Amino acid sequence: MNKAVTNAPRPAQPATEPLRVTLVVGSNRHGRFGPVVARWLLDHLQGRDDLVAEVVDVADVDLPTSFEPTPEATAALSGVTPKLAGADAFVVLTPEYNHSFPAGLKNLVDWHFGEWRAKPVALVSYGGLAGGLRAVEHLRQVFAELHAVTVRDTVSFHNAGASFDDAGTLRDPFGPDAAAKTMLDQLVWWGLALREARTERPYAG
Repeated sequence: MNKAVTNAPRPAQPATEPLRVTLVVGSNRHGRFGPVVARWLLDHLQGRDDLVAEVVDVADVDLPTSFEPTPEATAALSGVTPKLAGADAFVVLTPEYNHSFPAGLKNLVDWHFGEWRAKPVALVSYGGLAGGLRAVEHLRQVFAELHAVTVRDTVSFHNAGASFDDAGTLRDPFGPDAAAKTMLDQLVWWGLALREARTERPYAG
């Protein structure tokens, strides 16, 4: 006997909370170009309904390289660690120095461990001819060791200084804007999936 078919509407799905994303600005070099790219990135993050963004700037964080928990280090961490711990996902912005990423960014990463675990990381780079992509590949290895997941697509600015005008506006936004959307779409997918997984099955490593 056939069961009756009903066209009753399915119950409404609960609204998904936006992902909390921390943008890490990875350069503290004098005269750095990073804030120009960071502003462009932040516009993209804030323009999405599925993301809520805040910023950690390496230049504002005075952490020693000794990893000694001095009162000064503890004070510096008090303004940074909660932004990393509370994030569902990260966007890390890096230049390329001598075929790799800056020491200040590595120091910030190394002061933390559990804050990165089982969370996705999107990588954005800038530089000369290589566009910072060698720094990105090094960061993938670092974040893999920390049990984080780097998303496949990136955004890179080759000859970055010439890509933006004096007001910090991209001269030709078509390609970078499309790349940013693809990257952030991937970050949202991984962010939602891993947030649900961490809730249902805490990551043991």
